[in-house]
Formats: sequence, structure tokens, C-alpha cells
Amino acid sequence: MPATNPIALAPQPLYAQIKETLRARILDGTYAPHSQMPSEHALCAMFDVSRITVRQALGDLQKEGLVFRLHGKGTFVSKPKAFQNVTSLQGFAEAMSSMGHEIVNQLRYFRIVKADRHVAQKLNLPEGASVAEIHRVRLLNREPVSLELTWVPEALGKRLASADLATRDIFLILENDCGVALGHADVSIDAMLADDEIADALRVPQDSPVLRIERTTHDAHGTPIDYEYLYFRGDAFQYRLRIDREKAAHIDEDSVRTTP
Repeated sequence: MPATNPIALAPQPLYAQIKETLRARILDGTYAPHSQMPSEHALCAMFDVSRITVRQALGDLQKEGLVFRLHGKGTFVSKPKAFQNVTSLQGFAEAMSSMGHEIVNQLRYFRIVKADRHVAQKLNLPEGASVAEIHRVRLLNREPVSLELTWVPEALGKRLASADLATRDIFLILENDCGVALGHADVSIDAMLADDEIADALRVPQDSPVLRIERTTHDAHGTPIDYEYLYFRGDAFQYRLRIDREKAAHIDEDSVRTTP
């Protein structure tokens, strides 16, 4: 009879078992978002374990972002973050609506301005060319989640001016109303602290951490048609990206072969 592999049969540590039990209760709604978790004392009694074991389980849940602690008050369930995949070119409402979220836009202003050097360069226009500047706050399930600053060439801007920017994505308006076939977008992502305008729009304290997306969208012919900054609340949203190892390896092999 073959020997039993002791590693394969080794049970999970107690703290890991407790973490998985609490994790399941959070995900199935037993512990609702923003509700207070049972105290450490109550969890010790519930699972008949030491406080050290409970703290280790809660610490792991906190690292996963499922709970947060308030000094002197206890442990609370985090609100799940909405997310958008960046593997396809989609507008925010287009992506969120497909997941069942309610999206409403607040148009802060729409104006024709002279493009500064940076915007002009991104849109491949002469500095000082007329462009439409659009500022919108995106509300996800009636809570502000992002501030969107968009610049488009004046000709497209005039078409957008008569569109319903309160309920529709600019991408869909460009495609369906303006007949523009979208091609690709160049995207960069970083983090920053909210200034006065961002804090006011997203209803967060000044200097709160926010996710900043810089995106230049091109039409099917490669012409830049939409340049924007998207500022997302760090506590409410995340971008997700799936990376293919085989493609990465293929690119690396090609670079090796073509290197002198």
C-alpha cells in the first residue's frame, strides 16, 4: 500500500478556516457592507479559539480589502468596489450597465476653448485650435465615483453639444450619432491626491487618494478624437487587467531575435 502524503492531508490552520468562514459570510451578504463584524471576544467564543487566532483571520481579511478597522470601534465590512476591465475599449456606463449598475451623469459644464499645448499635442491639433471641453461627474448607484474631463475636436464637440450627455457614454454617441468607428486607446494609470475640484465633485476630503486614468482614443484610421482624464474614488472603484503569459513570452522572444 503506497505511503500517504502527509502534506496533502494536512488541515488548514485554524485562523485560515475562520477566515474562509467569515469570508463566505461577507460574500453571501450575511455580514452586509458597512455593518460591524462580531467583536473579537464574540468571535473567540463562536469558534472556541484564542484572540491571536481571531486577529490573524481578521488581519488576512483586511489585507484582502473585505473588512476595515476603526480604532476604538471595531471591525466593519468593506463596501465591494465596482470594477472595469481594460482589456476592451468601453465607456464607463457601457461597462457598468452590463453588470447591473445604475449610471447617471452630472454635466458640470460644456464649453468651446482654445487647446493648450498638451491637449493639442494629444489630439494632433495646432496649439490654440478650438476644442470642446466637457466635465462630467459619473454617479454609480447614485453615488459619485468619477470625475471625467474630456476634450474633443470642435467639429465633434458641436455634435456632442446636442446629445444627451446626462445619460449616454461619449463613445456610444460618437459611434451611433456621429458615425465614428472607434479603433484603439492609449491608457496610462497612476494615483494622486484629490485637489479642490476633484474632492468637491467626488464628495471626498481634499487630499484623498484617487485613481487617475489618462486616455487618448483614436478612430479606426488611427486619428486621435478624444482625450480625457478620469478621476476615480480610490475607495469605490478599480480597473482590472488580465495579462497573458504566452503573449508576453512571445514578445520577449521576438525582442531577443531582433536585438543586434
